[in-house]
Amino acid sequence: MLKSRIRFDFVAVASLLLFGSWVLADDVVVLTEESFEKEVGQDRSALVEFYAPWCGHCKKLAPEFEKLGTSFKKAKSVLIGKVDCDENKSLCSKYGVSGYPTIKWFPKGSLEPKKYEGARNAEALAVFVNSEGGTNVKIATIPSSIVVLTPDTFDRVVLDETKDVLVEFYAPWCGHCKQLAPTYEKVATAFKLDEDIVIANLDADKYKDLAEKYGVSGYPTLKFFPKSNKAGEDYGGGRDLEDFISFVNDRCGTSRDGQGQLTSKAGIISTLDSLVKEFVSAGNDEKKAILSQMEEEVENLKGSSARYGKIYLKAAKNSAEKGADYVKKEIQRLERMLDKSINQAKADEFTLKKNILSTFASLDEVRQG
Repeated sequence: MLKSRIRFDFVAVASLLLFGSWVLADDVVVLTEESFEKEVGQDRSALVEFYAPWCGHCKKLAPEFEKLGTSFKKAKSVLIGKVDCDENKSLCSKYGVSGYPTIKWFPKGSLEPKKYEGARNAEALAVFVNSEGGTNVKIATIPSSIVVLTPDTFDRVVLDETKDVLVEFYAPWCGHCKQLAPTYEKVATAFKLDEDIVIANLDADKYKDLAEKYGVSGYPTLKFFPKSNKAGEDYGGGRDLEDFISFVNDRCGTSRDGQGQLTSKAGIISTLDSLVKEFVSAGNDEKKAILSQMEEEVENLKGSSARYGKIYLKAAKNSAEKGADYVKKEIQRLERMLDKSINQAKADEFTLKKNILSTFASLDEVRQG
């Protein structure tokens, strides 16, 4: 399993700013009653948001504040932080917080704050921090994992029969759309390495004719265009991250969690597992015949399954050639690799191999037991 210190924390991915960029939520320092005075009032200034998780205005501010945190991440003289007032009531009370969100500026070396009264967008907040903190930081713009559709690209992307496509029809002024934006970005980021899955959106206010063509009358409207049905289907599921992840996994045959990491089920093919069971319990002469069966089965696989099938074949061949210890040693090697700082594509590759090798290992343990 990837250790927390090396993971790209997909759950922490925050949101689009007007559907155009994403940022990492862990770039804003989470402050608690225990940690507050260790971080604030010390050798750097701090801009702190006091918020409540249920607060609608806080949800609207979140992508702006996260973008600010990302932009000031390398500014050593300034901390961008936030306090959950539901979890830290006495701390919020201490600083006179009576409404959410409340934003306060704490000068270097001081616990006597100044309330921020300006506009609540990343650009205005940055101007304030630069002025108060003596910095000169510009707001960062980071590419989104969401595919932005227009009438010129809609058919080419959405009607591609090699892709499963989830489309959000939104309006920039829509409050519910803004609240959905952080979650939708997390979904897009979680599946960004799956080449046959597209998480997209369309400005339905700007492109009304196209939205009306697909029966869009309210915002946000979500429609799923699977490879097998390019007429589109209404998405009627929940709008929490877990709901979207479960939906995509179920409909697209993937196995990812909310952080975008492959689960232990990723890569597993039931028909090949049956052959693995025979292979593990077979004698050396019989293994060759079972390998031939596996090769025939893999030839009939398509898409991602074909890729997984090749891993099964390689594992079986290496197991036959290198002996009983091969599988155990290879799993241990992959676990060591996964514990290192590696990119997401490599993590996927090693996890798939480990999952598939684990089917050989578990069956071999049953046989030996």
